[in-house]
Amino acid sequence: MGQLTDASVILRLGYQAMRRAGLSTEKILKKAGVALNQLQLNERTPLSAQQAFWTAAVDVSADPDIGLHLGEHLPLYRGQVIEHLFLSSENFGDGLKRALAYQRLISDAFHARLVIEDGRCYLANGAQAHPNTLVNRHFSECAISGILRFFKFLTEGAFQPIFIDFDFDEGAVADEYFRVYECPVSLGQKETRLYFDASILDHPLWQADPDLLHLHEQLALEKLQELERYDLIGDVRRAIGATLEQGETTLETVAAQLNITPRRLRSQLSDAQTSFQHILSDYRCRLAKKLLSNTHESIERIVYLTGFSEPSTFYRAFKRWTNETPVEYRKRKQHV
Repeated sequence: MGQLTDASVILRLGYQAMRRAGLSTEKILKKAGVALNQLQLNERTPLSAQQAFWTAAVDVSADPDIGLHLGEHLPLYRGQVIEHLFLSSENFGDGLKRALAYQRLISDAFHARLVIEDGRCYLANGAQAHPNTLVNRHFSECAISGILRFFKFLTEGAFQPIFIDFDFDEGAVADEYFRVYECPVSLGQKETRLYFDASILDHPLWQADPDLLHLHEQLALEKLQELERYDLIGDVRRAIGATLEQGETTLETVAAQLNITPRRLRSQLSDAQTSFQHILSDYRCRLAKKLLSNTHESIERIVYLTGFSEPSTFYRAFKRWTNETPVEYRKRKQHV
């Protein structure tokens, strides 16, 4: 897996929760370095960006339990492929197992698994995706609220949590957890767990439809394959960035960085309906535009930074990309 990311819906749900809670969304997003237009994009965001978001949310709200309290204002998770996959399943248990198979579509912070043992039934989220304790705590507390609301919606209110374990040591007071989740909470556990009665797994889902289920499974699989292609291209772009200045950016050097054979990399990129040359050209184009727009680096320096051996080769490539010379592009962008 490449860079860990969240689906765009995570950012949109967080934004709506902040608005419902009466917080200054503009202040929080600005402090976190998130532009409002990012909310309209259907692009995944790096998991690491949550550090800035939760830090800003704590600072602006002055609420040390902001994750827990924002969770109370989360809208119901709707309109996504996992919801449709869940709803078209025969019962809650079948839907849950299918949803877990595709949980990456929501966030790489989820590593949940269903455990039924010794008369206990729980969802466990093992490996901690967020090494930062603050981020892990607020994300986990907020996510649990969203999950509980979604499960109650699917079961028409029948789902009830019995107990919740969190894998962080410091959190809210016990009464506040009970008020929000309506069940006891324990901190400092080895993993985050949501305990519930196993009988709910047999709860029939009123929208169950075998034909639709097949279509939704196909769509979920396609989305997962699309995400794997996104991972691959991201890995290639990062490897290109690491080798560009050395002037040794070839399919072979990038494949070596990724610990795969050039032949396998070429095949994987072909399956992803792209090529190494296309990704390299796009990377160089974006980097050149950024340097020309936002810096005063000399053209000669930009030729070097973008991995071109000769200025003439760079000039021809840039003219092909933009129909402008580098000098014309810089003048236009820096005099706007």
